[in-house]
This record gives sequence, structure tokens and C-alpha cells, in this order.
Amino acid sequence: MLHDGRSRRVAVIGGIRIPFCRAHTAYARCSNQDMMTATLAALVRRYGLEGEALGEVALGAVVKHSRDYNLARECVLGSGLAPVTPAVDLQRACGTSIEACIAIGNKIALGQIEAGIAGGTDSISDAPIVYPDEYRSILLESHRGRTLGEKLSPWLRLRPGHFRPELPGVVEPRTGLSMGEHTERTAKAWSISREDQDALALASHRNAARAYDEGFYADLVVPYQGVQEDNNIRRDTSAEKLARLKPVFDRSGSGTMTAGNSTPLTDGAGAVLLASEEWAARRGLPVAAWLTHCRVAAVDFVSGDDLLLAPAHAVSAMLDAAGLTLQEFDFYEIHEAFAAQTLATLAAWESETFCRERLGRDRPLGAIDRSKLNVKGGSVAMGHPFAATGARIVATLAKLLAERGSGRGLVSVCTAGGMGVTAILEAAPGEGT
Repeated sequence: MLHDGRSRRVAVIGGIRIPFCRAHTAYARCSNQDMMTATLAALVRRYGLEGEALGEVALGAVVKHSRDYNLARECVLGSGLAPVTPAVDLQRACGTSIEACIAIGNKIALGQIEAGIAGGTDSISDAPIVYPDEYRSILLESHRGRTLGEKLSPWLRLRPGHFRPELPGVVEPRTGLSMGEHTERTAKAWSISREDQDALALASHRNAARAYDEGFYADLVVPYQGVQEDNNIRRDTSAEKLARLKPVFDRSGSGTMTAGNSTPLTDGAGAVLLASEEWAARRGLPVAAWLTHCRVAAVDFVSGDDLLLAPAHAVSAMLDAAGLTLQEFDFYEIHEAFAAQTLATLAAWESETFCRERLGRDRPLGAIDRSKLNVKGGSVAMGHPFAATGARIVATLAKLLAERGSGRGLVSVCTAGGMGVTAILEAAPGEGT
């Protein structure tokens, strides 16, 4: 039976991550399994789960070796959880760990499990390197040979070009454009200025640095490989320094997106513990927040839609389902893939034309209070290990709501492939820490 007849509330107990680090720096020799196992082990220790058998662990990685076909299960076996804890790999590009939270949350809500962990990891430093298909064909044909001649003859086709590696890239297969090139188009279409992008980037860095200085991340980020905090945060950056950077995706003179207002390639991992209310109570674990709504959407970017604006659609549908307006939130955690993408999303919600023609609404969703946006820093400052960002956001938002003791927060994450994953968290008054 898929459902036990009633729906349970889904509690976010809390989350942990390792510091996010720019690719090819502190974690250059760490694998996805290394980072994810360390993160799960830290979560297990934090909540006293040593030897516990949880209902499920769901996690994934976007950039993944073939050897990691069972990554989630391998990480569980090294985490300190009971070895009988099942695990599943999943992937929805940059929305992977949000999707994992939804998957675990749904099983809890349906009564299939009592508690589980959602997470994600990504290493650009340890990216798989593949060689041209022609070389792979030679290897496989030689392997299938039954005689010495059949095994040797394919190698007569070997050419120097076969040894030229094909490195992974953040490029959409359907368009041949990188995510940054797509977003440059979006920035131009929505008239997102360079100054506004740099201002958002500066706020991201300042908010992140302040949050670390105030101790907000003390129980959310555990040291790893000698690193104490995200190493992309620029404490000394300024509007003037950001303004001096040259565009990197459009060098024609009309580009506005730079390394300073874009998210860097990043290594890292994060995880979140979710449970039923009863499971948490039995263990004396305070509930930080409730995961109450979620929605996924996709856009036809191949035919001209903006690649990273799917969250604008998902949030619209989610608000209708929740009976809320866009302004009825105390915090907005919007993933900053690029400053331009975040600003375009906000502009879309304010646009009467977009909301009428694309979202089917009779009026705009409206503006948000920018002082409530990414108040503890965003992806531009902290980095973006593709599959780990959702876990970072959920853990951050849950703690914000627990400290406030009331209210709700909105999560919005854009992904490759023109998709968006969104969620709503609500405070658990009297139950948070």
C-alpha cells in the first residue's frame, strides 16, 4: 500500500555540510564519496544516529564517475548509520538535494518511513575524463575478440587524436550553449544591468561573511581537510573591485556577466535530516521547521524560453496550491546560479506581461522585500557544488525559521535542462532551538 490513510507532517530536524571550496583548491584530491561520507558521518554524530537504521537515504551527484553507480549506498556504509539503512541515488542537476528532500519528505508524509536523510555532493576537481567514442570502440571491439587477430586488429585504427580527452562542461546538449551564455541572453532580454548584478553579488559576499562572523554557521558547517569556511567568500570585495572585472560569457562589449557576479565551479557536500513528528519526539530532537509544499516545473528553452526561469513558473503554481501570495514570506532563499538569473526571476514575478502570458495570472505576483533575500549569503559568495546547494539552502532556512520562532520561507532553485525546484518551509513554534 502506497499510503497508510493519513498524511504526516514532515519535520526538518537540521542539516550539515562541509565548507564549499572552489574547484581545484582544498578538495582537489577528494572524491564525491569522500566528501559525502564525511558529511553524512558529521550529521550522524550531531544527532546521535550511530548504529541507527533510518528508512532511507537519498542523495546524488551531477558530475559522477561510473564507479559511483551506487554512491548513496557506499556513503551510508561509511557514515556510522546501521548498515541495513537503504539508500538511493537520484539526480536533478542543480536541484538534486532539494529533490532528495522532496523524495524523503514524501515517504515520511505517506507513512512509508519515519526518518531519512537527503543530500548531495559534487566534485569538479575529480571530474571523470573520457576519451572519444572511436577510442572506446577500439577498446570494446578488442575486448570482444576471440582470437589474437580479432583482439589486435582494432588497434590498427588507433590515431593520436583518440588520446585527446573530452572534459565535462556546463553546456546544454540541445543548444550547445553554456549556462552562462544562456543567462547572458536572459540578462539582455530582461534588461538586467551590470550594476544591479554586481550589487547583488556584493550583498551575497557581505551577508555570508557577516553570518560566519556572527557564528550562524558554527553548527551548520563542519571543518573538512583543514578548511573552516567557504573559500570563495571575498571579505575584501567592493563595488569598485567587482566593476573592474571583465565579462566572461559575452566579450563583444555588450556582456554584463563576470566571474564576480557568477557562481564559481565548486566542490562540496551537504545533508539534511528529515523525520516524522513522532520520530523526532521519541528521540528528543527539536523540529527546526516543517517542509510543507514543493513544486517542480520545466520550460521549453530549446524553443526560446529562458533556461533558468523555470522556478518562476514553479513558485507560481506552488503559491496557488498553498493559498499564499509571494509577499507572505519572512525569508527568500533563491539560488544564485548567476546574479542575472536571480534578478531576472524577481523581474518576471513583477512583470504583468510575463505573469499574464506565461503564468496565466490576472495580475503580477509582485515584488519581494529584498532585505529578506539570501540574508546569510548566497551561491555567488559561497559557491555551488551542483547537487549540494539544495541541502545548504534547506538547512540554512530551517535554522533561520527556528531562531525566529515563527514565519515561513521560500526556496527557489534553477537547474540545467530548463527546470526549477521550489519548496516552502514553515517554522515550528516552540519546537525549534
